[in-house]
Amino acid sequence: MAENNFISVTVKLFAGLNENGPNKSEAILQEGSTINSILEKYNISKKKKLIILVNRIPHYDRDFILKNNTTIAIFPPLGGG
Repeated sequence: MAENNFISVTVKLFAGLNENGPNKSEAILQEGSTINSILEKYNISKKKKLIILVNRIPHYDRDFILKNNTTIAIFPPLGGG
């Protein structure tokens, strides 16, 4: 619920990123917050290569402005062999 210029965002951290926070949590952020705001909040390096989905859609622009009730999923790069 957005009140007083705040938004609520569901954050899902996968694989090794759950060292930075719980697998799923709610973050209360200022309106106008970006993907970079989430990375800062969870102490995830902005230089780290990541796969980021916003409402199940891949996003590469870390300055993308988040909206209330958004779900953001963050994955480390996936490897195989």
